[in-house]
Parts: sequence; structure tokens; C-alpha cells
Amino acid sequence: QVQLVESGGDSVQSGGSLRLSCAVSGYISSTYCMGWFRQAPGKEREGVATIHSGGSTSYEDSVKGRFTISQDNAKNTLYLQMNSLKPEDMAMYYCAAARLSYWYRFCPGSIASFDYWGQGTQVTVSS
Repeated sequence: QVQLVESGGDSVQSGGSLRLSCAVSGYISSTYCMGWFRQAPGKEREGVATIHSGGSTSYEDSVKGRFTISQDNAKNTLYLQMNSLKPEDMAMYYCAAARLSYWYRFCPGSIASFDYWGQGTQVTVSS
């Protein structure tokens, strides 16, 4: 059974930084994708950043240059370093994992492709 547990959400001022963590337990698959998603009130959940088990990363345009996704396999933990936070970054942030067949070199573009989800951690940014 795969479980994802996020932590690190907090309330910060605009321009501040936060690091989110996602502790992973259980086996996903030999080829997988991990991602961070967010959902603001009244809005649809959107992808923020993903990382493939092979190491390739991708970012949503509005966070490029400000957010960095990484993983520590020894600690079974996924991270999202968020710098230069803006009020529009305020949302509930979710960690998710997708099982991939071995020939998938990149993360899926659809949220529906992610099999496992955490409970979320709240990020609040005040101006």
C-alpha cells in the first residue's frame, strides 16, 4: 500500500520561501513519476512540477525559475522548494505518484494518470 504524507505548508509573506516535503511509503513501481499539484478555492487542481524516476523534471510556466522539485531516494522523500512566493501561489498543495510502464520516459500530462495522492498541505501567502 502506497502512502504519501505532505508537510511543510505554512503562512508566509510575499517573496518568502517554503520547502514542502512528501514522505513516501510503500512500493510504487520501478518506473514512476512523482508530482506536486495545487488547488486554490474555487479553482481546479493544477500541476505544479513533476519528476520522473529517471530524473527529468517539468514545471508549470508560472513557477519556472522559482520552484524546484527534487527527490531523496534514500529518504523516500519528495521535495518542493518554493522561492519568491506570490499571493497567487496560495493553495492546498498535494503530492502524487503515478506508476509507469518501463518505456515511459516522461511524466504523464494528465492529473488522472496519477494513482496515489496525499492529503495535502496548505500554503498561504500574504501580500
